[in-house]
Amino acid sequence: MGGTFAGTDLPPSAVHALIEIDARDGISARDLGGLLRLEKSSVSRMLRKLVLSGDVLEEPDAEDARTKKLSLSMAGRKRVAAIHAFARAQVAGALERLPSEHHRTVLNGLRLYADALATKLDAPSIVPQVEIVAGYRPGLVARVTEMHALYYAREAGFGQRFETVVAGGLAAFCDHLETPANQIWAALKDERIVGAIAINGEDLGPGISHLRWLIVDDEMRGKGVGRRLLETALAFSDAQRFTETHLWTFAGLHAARHLYEKNGFVLAEERLGSQWGKEVLEQRFVRRRP
Repeated sequence: MGGTFAGTDLPPSAVHALIEIDARDGISARDLGGLLRLEKSSVSRMLRKLVLSGDVLEEPDAEDARTKKLSLSMAGRKRVAAIHAFARAQVAGALERLPSEHHRTVLNGLRLYADALATKLDAPSIVPQVEIVAGYRPGLVARVTEMHALYYAREAGFGQRFETVVAGGLAAFCDHLETPANQIWAALKDERIVGAIAINGEDLGPGISHLRWLIVDDEMRGKGVGRRLLETALAFSDAQRFTETHLWTFAGLHAARHLYEKNGFVLAEERLGSQWGKEVLEQRFVRRRP
């Protein structure tokens, strides 16, 4: 805990505050204090410093002028992105020094510890137990295709062509999972697949990984599963020493874009395309390895 913390000149409580404000845009100072387990005066002093530094913005609540809503400025968002990048690089560097067969042991241990913390009696809610597991498992191709087909039929009007492209591409990719640069992860709740993501390290050329098939089942949206999947895939990409990670999506998926940009992705290209059976504004996002 001595010296700099998370690559910043901030104390741990301020780093924690920035992360919570980023995750809960518009949170009140009172609710923030509850999350941080800090008394009101300590939270007020800390927020005053973060406002003066230009990291945090305050505005009156429309329904209660006595309450101020907190959000991050552009500088604050950049600082939080740097904090997450520092953490990912630190974890990836540590895992590189461990044999690959020990990675699962570390993951399980951390999850058990996090779950134990979440069961405190004063915790506001219990996070659903979801396990992120690597590799192919029976039913993976069909289930991931189903989640994509149902979600994008509803949100974008995609039909049979889109489902066929997803199924064919995913099935072909799974034939190459023995390549060390390729991996797929499933989010499991009670042994049922409720999310997925993959990294293809071969199809975009040397030094570039391709992030693909990020999807979360409707019942698990908003519960951090997509964030955990993305962080897992990016940690793998960094550990494999890819200099860049690319992904393709299309305009209008605001929640997904917010998640990508929070994790260091920047819009690099836009073009009209109809590969999924309907013309959309396709977007390529790029993230450089920290």
